[in-house]
Amino acid sequence: MNNHISSKPSTMKLKHTINPILLYFIHFIISLYTILTYIPYYFLSESRQEKSNQIKAKPVNSKPESAYRSVNSLDGLASVLYPGCDTLDKVFMHAKNKFKDKRLLGTREILNEEDEVQPNGKIFKKVILGNYNWLSFEDVFVSAFNFGNGLQILGQKPKTNIAIFCETRAEWMIAAQACFMYNFQLVTLYATLGGPAIVHGLNETEVTNIITSKELLQTKLKDIVSLVPCLRHIITVDGKPPTWSEFPKGVIVHTMAAVQALGAKASVENKPHSKPVPSDIAVIMYTSGSTGLPKGVMISHSNLIAGITGMAERIPDLGEKDVYIGYLPLAHVLELSAELVCLSHGCCIGYSSPQTLADQSSKIKKGSKGDTSILKPTLMAAVPEIMDRIYKNVMNKVNGMSNFQRTLFILAYNYKMEQISKGHGTPLCDSFIFRKVRSLLGGNIRLLLCGGAPLSATTQRFMNICFCCPVGQGYGLTESCGAGTITEVWDYNTGRVGAPLVCCEIKLKNWEEGGYFNTDKPHPRGEIIIGGQNVTMGYYKNEAKTKADFFEDENGQRWLCTGDIGEFDPDGCLKIIDRKKDLVKLQAGEYVSLGKVEAALKNLSLIDNICAYANSYHSYVIGFVVPNQKELTELARKRGLRGTWEELCNSCEMENEVLKVLSEAAVSASLEKFEIPVKIRLSPEPWTPETGLVTDAFKLKRKELKTHYQADIERMYGRK
Repeated sequence: MNNHISSKPSTMKLKHTINPILLYFIHFIISLYTILTYIPYYFLSESRQEKSNQIKAKPVNSKPESAYRSVNSLDGLASVLYPGCDTLDKVFMHAKNKFKDKRLLGTREILNEEDEVQPNGKIFKKVILGNYNWLSFEDVFVSAFNFGNGLQILGQKPKTNIAIFCETRAEWMIAAQACFMYNFQLVTLYATLGGPAIVHGLNETEVTNIITSKELLQTKLKDIVSLVPCLRHIITVDGKPPTWSEFPKGVIVHTMAAVQALGAKASVENKPHSKPVPSDIAVIMYTSGSTGLPKGVMISHSNLIAGITGMAERIPDLGEKDVYIGYLPLAHVLELSAELVCLSHGCCIGYSSPQTLADQSSKIKKGSKGDTSILKPTLMAAVPEIMDRIYKNVMNKVNGMSNFQRTLFILAYNYKMEQISKGHGTPLCDSFIFRKVRSLLGGNIRLLLCGGAPLSATTQRFMNICFCCPVGQGYGLTESCGAGTITEVWDYNTGRVGAPLVCCEIKLKNWEEGGYFNTDKPHPRGEIIIGGQNVTMGYYKNEAKTKADFFEDENGQRWLCTGDIGEFDPDGCLKIIDRKKDLVKLQAGEYVSLGKVEAALKNLSLIDNICAYANSYHSYVIGFVVPNQKELTELARKRGLRGTWEELCNSCEMENEVLKVLSEAAVSASLEKFEIPVKIRLSPEPWTPETGLVTDAFKLKRKELKTHYQADIERMYGRK
């Protein structure tokens, strides 16, 4: 039941319509150019293809259940970045001493904010932003030290919990470093969590202090403070909120600046603070969770250090010249780990948000610059949802070009795809054809790292070609500090997540029900089990779930059962081919992988998002679809259907038209007949973390989606 879809270059080429005689002439010019550029390239550089074919990981013994390790860690797993730096405060101290006055954290100045009325009457807030203002390593250290001392004066004790519920920004990282220094256990909560989930996290961890922003205090916390009886202090990172009278008695609101001033004033006469040891909890990270209430993952200092050690090893030449753009939620392990990697290697981090990332972003006033244009980052992390959006937006613009421009782009795209598959570069195409696309992310990106969910082969190859840089796919979970695998920068294969990092090892466990065995030929398959120092301590106050997902072997090493199904290629790279929770048995006994169905259909320009659904009481698959407004409106026009956006989405005729497109795409993707959705529901509203239907990494929350569309499920299956 291998769900890996072939991703050969020939299957991902763009189609063109061009006069055959002209095409022959163009191919002659291309061949001539290839020969002329290949000769110096051959002598001056080692082929990427040769590197790509190297063995990257090996099993440690000949048994089928043997763990695979990176070839760089066969003799022992890595666990520390720098000798003696075994806690996060020591890692930061090492970086501060080495890079003292160099730039570390940058924030753009807000020059102007204004409301802009849209054609539909809605009001969007638009901003004009200035340049980045920077804090040095020394500045951040002093700010964090004083803040931690101020928290201590407010009554925060070592090894007790303190919550941060805040957007990604410099103050988040400063607060985190303060907690690492003073051995406070940092409880992280997504800024997009709903009220019940926030209350659950705050009450389960019994926090007395919470760090937040003015906006989140007003929009989220104000209504639930009375439901959190232990809460005593609220610290806002960006000044005083406008009103104070609505908080329960005994809850005091402070500004971060005031707490820092308190700490600075008392630091001279204050006694030395308690320092952490490697096994102490650094973070209790509440996952946004694709099922049920969020769980708190207990992450020790040694766990995080091992994880970032493994990640850093996969990024060549990482150092002071690199600029990282931080915009994903810092409450997500991918972003926190990425920023800690950068901090520990002297890179500077410029902060952004999804709404201000690029010139075309929703909050950027037309004519002004987005964050990537000003910062010009060299490193960037992204989740597949964001990369898929970039891919669809660029392809929509390509389709809107003149015939000549579109043909030129397509020929260059297909040519570069062939060259990449052979391990060669295309400097002229990069300079003249793809420069404009590359400038969307500032023009200097040298590595894009994608994690959080599987990235389609089509989108990965598109980003490789158009942004002229490697796209590293990573695989990891909150429970493994985000560390598991990352592809090598010179490995341009698609559909894989790379070899195990040097900090961990991975083995495949048989899953009989799904038909996956580590003795399978030609490649071993099974449930992915991750072992190493990066595997976390378990779930906070949830011993039963901890025992179900984690275990220790006879050598005392911790292992995590991921629930994901993987397959090892002969070179030691891992593919994610299924997920236990996504496998559904139909009434007639066939097994359907819902993730496989979604992956096959999600890249259609007509589809913004899709969730497949099935159960064992019925014989066919159904789906919930968020259509692309522009594409669906155009399809309706072609079919002679009229109406508002909501009327089109609620139209049976449009459902049938979209279903035809899905069915054709499903056949092209080689889905089995029983895997193809038979009925669908079109959703006029997008699925965002705010709706509670997807996580912050835009993974589907299947349970919530099922509840949300229960009436439609009954309609599509027929009421019983």
